[in-house]
Amino acid sequence: MPNIKSQKDRVRLSAKQTARNKAAKSALRTAVKKANASIEAGAENKDALVNAATVALSKAGGKGLVHKNTASRKVSRMMKKANAQPQ
Repeated sequence: MPNIKSQKDRVRLSAKQTARNKAAKSALRTAVKKANASIEAGAENKDALVNAATVALSKAGGKGLVHKNTASRKVSRMMKKANAQPQ
């Protein structure tokens, strides 16, 4: 445990940021899983879920939660898979 005041603040801040990032990444993974599941099942609301997942990925890439190229690659693969499935 740090003794210096500024380091105590950094520990507290780091814990808060870690929790925020963990929650955001978890929500992102959930959105992607739901979209992939709807593509596989050919669900009625497939387009809405895929759109929500692509938006979430793009925002995460822009905010640095995941690398921009990673977000772009995942969006590309998801759209490719969604468009390959019959309507």
